[in-house]
Amino acid sequence: MKKTSLLIMVFLLIIVGICFVILKKDEAQNLEKVTVAEVTHSIFYAPWYAAIENGYFEDEGIEIDLVLTSGADKVSAAVLSGDAQIGFAGPESSIYVYNGGEKDYIVSFAGLTKRDGQFIVSREKIDDFKLEDLYGKEVLAGRVGGMPILNFQNALKNNDIDEKKIDINTSVEFASLSGSFIAGMGDFVNLFEPNATKLESQGLGYVVASIGKLSGEVPYTAFNARKSYLENNEDLIKRFVKALNKGIEFTMNNSEEDVAKVIAPQFPDSSVNEIATIIKRYKDADSWFTDTTITETAFNNLQDIMLKADLINEYVPYNELVLNIDYE
Repeated sequence: MKKTSLLIMVFLLIIVGICFVILKKDEAQNLEKVTVAEVTHSIFYAPWYAAIENGYFEDEGIEIDLVLTSGADKVSAAVLSGDAQIGFAGPESSIYVYNGGEKDYIVSFAGLTKRDGQFIVSREKIDDFKLEDLYGKEVLAGRVGGMPILNFQNALKNNDIDEKKIDINTSVEFASLSGSFIAGMGDFVNLFEPNATKLESQGLGYVVASIGKLSGEVPYTAFNARKSYLENNEDLIKRFVKALNKGIEFTMNNSEEDVAKVIAPQFPDSSVNEIATIIKRYKDADSWFTDTTITETAFNNLQDIMLKADLINEYVPYNELVLNIDYE
């Protein structure tokens, strides 16, 4: 009798297990797949990866297909062509598209980072670094018109530094900055994490300053989509933003070690300790919005930088290019 009861119990457990697997498979099949073109893959975007790894998007019925698309211009091209439904890059890209006359232009609907995430890396060790130490030196700073170089130039302006006295090299593609510096180009290079910390750990460079702290607050990176896509997929976008805000909340309310453990699968070449160090560096720099709202003040701060750099001639309408989503 006991043997029969045991067999029945085992059989029931097997049935429950099979049903669970089938249910999970059905849930996975019912997820809406969304392709997101991200401008770079960096620990700078820790809340985004926390939302992915913690399953917040799956909880909202969304499967994220993440595609690395180096350069904000290339992210815009992917969104405009339909290769990606959502882009993740600097909001300056939406301004360029809007000013280019595109009718179904790109709209930013969720902010993530509120200041530049680059660090100035020196080839030589410099104690008590000052921006004047850049005078007469070559700095690898990324392409003209992108957020990285715009914020670097703004940091120089904010601190009364004459950029004409600096050899700012804009010939190197964003994705090639670290490799070019390792190969011997430049005296300084502006890098995101984890590249900055990796160079430092390998003895190939020294992190000397945070460009974000020097430049100030702007909507540095945000999620965007075509105007028509946002209009036709309101529920999906609301669920996307809800999941992203959960990722921001998790990152803000947990230790850098706990966050590092969660997002570690996104960075297999970095140790948990390295990731935690980088997260702390970004937390100390006050790098992330507390939620996905992009204020008009922040957006106009970005436009001020672009106006100073003669990249635009006048302000573009905030209400046209920013759509803050009520996800509650």
